[in-house]
Amino acid sequence: MSVLGRKAAAEFVGTAFLVMAVVGSGVMASRLLPDDAGLQLLQNSLATGAALVALIVALQPVSASFNPVVTLVERALGLIDTGTTAALVAAQVLGGLAGTVAANLMFGLDAVTVSTHVRTGPALWLGEVIATVGLLVVIFGTVRSGRADRVAFAVGGYITAAYWFTSSTSFANPAVTIARTVTDTFAGIAPSSAPAFILAQLLGGAAGYVLVRFLYPPLATPAVATADRKVLS
Repeated sequence: MSVLGRKAAAEFVGTAFLVMAVVGSGVMASRLLPDDAGLQLLQNSLATGAALVALIVALQPVSASFNPVVTLVERALGLIDTGTTAALVAAQVLGGLAGTVAANLMFGLDAVTVSTHVRTGPALWLGEVIATVGLLVVIFGTVRSGRADRVAFAVGGYITAAYWFTSSTSFANPAVTIARTVTDTFAGIAPSSAPAFILAQLLGGAAGYVLVRFLYPPLATPAVATADRKVLS
């Protein structure tokens, strides 16, 4: 298999397992504690954050973005080319959908159940912008400060926290957002709500790109440039 094929496969698998963690833990939490939304969210956030750490550690040597916004920012920074970007984004979206289907089936649900969970309004959209900006700063800041080996823990910790400090519970990922439209469970989002969430994430991605470029000027040394490419793509 080609290098690009392996990267796309890693993105597919990683995003699939990430979404399984999001959706599956949401179903489990709602069944174990049907009357306590706070504990449901706690269980959901801890499972997601822990899964992210494990998946990034495992797949980082191949490719471990699991997020189209991160991949698009990599492209904007010149770390990957357009063809690679398209392949990885497609793999992330398809992997996310596969993860939702798997989670639904694991819990005895129909493979696809269109979500009726409406999430809309300026406050939630702002939450998505802020969540995405923060995620990009955490990822690229950790890498560009020479601590690439800590990206998994930084991202896992950030997402766990962002579940709680953002109004939207920090989707911060278009592939995950699309995937969550086909599960009518705790983690779902109605298809009518998804476009605005994705737009907010893309706006957050643009703002995050500007902030990363400002805080961390263009790569100064070949070693750092190599670390960027190795960790993020």
